[in-house]
Amino acid sequence: MRVPLPALLGGSALLLLLLRWRRRRALWRKVAEAQERQELSLVRMEAAARRFREQHPSVKVASVLSLPLPELSKKLRDGSLPLDHVFYAYVGKALQIATETNCITEFLQESETQLRKAKLMEKQGLLYGVPVSIKDSIDCQGHDSTLGFIKNLNKPAAEDSVVVQVLKRQGAIPFVKTNVPQSLISYDCKNLIFGQTRNPLMYTRTPGGSSGGEGALVGGGGSILGIGTDVGGSLRFPAAFCGICAIKPTGKRLSKRGVMAGVVGQKAVAAAVGPLAKDVESLALCLRALLCEDMFSLDTTVPPLPFNEEVYSSTKPLRIGYYETDFFTMPSPAMRRAVRETKELLEEAGHTLVPFELTNVDYVIFNYCVRGMFADGGSSFVRRFKGEMEKGGIGLFFWLAKAPHWLKTLLSWISKPFVPRFSSIIRSMKENTVDEVWSLHHEIEDFCHQFVSQWQKLNLDVMLCPMLGPALGIGYPAKLSVAVSYTMLYNALDFPAGVVPVTLVTDEDEEQLKGYKGYYQDWWDRTLAKAFRGSVGMPVAVQCVALPWQEELCLRFMKEVETLSLKKNSFF
Repeated sequence: MRVPLPALLGGSALLLLLLRWRRRRALWRKVAEAQERQELSLVRMEAAARRFREQHPSVKVASVLSLPLPELSKKLRDGSLPLDHVFYAYVGKALQIATETNCITEFLQESETQLRKAKLMEKQGLLYGVPVSIKDSIDCQGHDSTLGFIKNLNKPAAEDSVVVQVLKRQGAIPFVKTNVPQSLISYDCKNLIFGQTRNPLMYTRTPGGSSGGEGALVGGGGSILGIGTDVGGSLRFPAAFCGICAIKPTGKRLSKRGVMAGVVGQKAVAAAVGPLAKDVESLALCLRALLCEDMFSLDTTVPPLPFNEEVYSSTKPLRIGYYETDFFTMPSPAMRRAVRETKELLEEAGHTLVPFELTNVDYVIFNYCVRGMFADGGSSFVRRFKGEMEKGGIGLFFWLAKAPHWLKTLLSWISKPFVPRFSSIIRSMKENTVDEVWSLHHEIEDFCHQFVSQWQKLNLDVMLCPMLGPALGIGYPAKLSVAVSYTMLYNALDFPAGVVPVTLVTDEDEEQLKGYKGYYQDWWDRTLAKAFRGSVGMPVAVQCVALPWQEELCLRFMKEVETLSLKKNSFF
């Protein structure tokens, strides 16, 4: 008996729907299991912290948590502060911040075993007994590095990343992994598995991303030192938004072995591993510990450059370039004021400030950064989402990557007179030939040399730059991908760049924001103005930049900015 064609087609469609339903149910089951593990982690943290409090009721947890990292590590090494007092104080505080902000994805249970072993260590490293939080995308043996993708669940890392290995050899105790946005290509912090992370200073605000879980945990006081990554501002956004410090080193200063990337293989925009902490001295201590023989032997592609104490501790006056805007993303009133006030403080302290003129930032962002990261038209990036149930935070890029070339060309041409930035993004998302990619890399190298020449012509030591802020409302980063210009420039150049909070948003800043128009007066500018609103009392940072491989000079400059800001402002 012949089956009618409509019935055959209908049966096939029903079968496809059934298969799709089964696949989605299996994915939801994996998500539910991961969420149960996350919840169980918090239960274990609560049990561990409670058990310690019951056994040691006289321990003053608040006094332990108030110690800055250099003082804490000194007390741990000289034995005046027991390791378990510090560890469980931070487990308890981390649990509190995780409950408030949803920043922790997993408690590393083996950290309690490592704590017991640390007590028996003969050689005490610079980070002996220090609890450290680790970004989701950095491999820890036996634990998932999900990047917010369901497909990466239940695929535990076979070994620790090099940076985690070195931390452990220096006596540090990695104790939690923290949340990230799906794919890492976002400066918000949300994924379908673990949900949205909130800013500890204002829950309606994003903590930044992609190291957003780290920003929230360190900013809330639940971790004294965090390790994250940065490919467009992913360390600097969370630090600035949460009122803490961070440094993005030169791309190869610290090992990236065992560190998962958002866009695998691209070389146009340099990624880096770096620390987040409450103060600059803590960042310096972390780099001092990591830049050791263990780092250089475990990953021989890392240049053997130990931490330069002489440069970091120098007190000679600096010659500092500065600019208030990149003429691409108009700074908020608080951003502009932060740079001006910091400039004045530095001049009063005896440093020389020299105006630095930025040009063609729009070309850098679209042609070097967007085109460089998605040189294949975004097809490999799209493939990473295959089988996922959500494409959170990167809808525009995802749609453009899937669009055929002829449609991109047409849309770019039509939109150019009305929305030039949208037109440029579309044009940047084209598929390039190998020859075009090589030419692009050569062009980026030339741009870097030209930038350094301009820097050297002015005889600069370092640069003072704006940092996007205050923290945007949750969900806004997905609509404002163009606002990464202040940070991404230094990934394209591969310069070390750090952020230091210097002020808080005032009522006057908020009033001046009413006149914010932006340079393009397009939908993005109008949206950014909305995203800044209602931020009185939120921190605003500046960005401190040095030439490649000069992390110590960058940190020395950051320390100077921090010291002067603290003298002027009593609220930090």
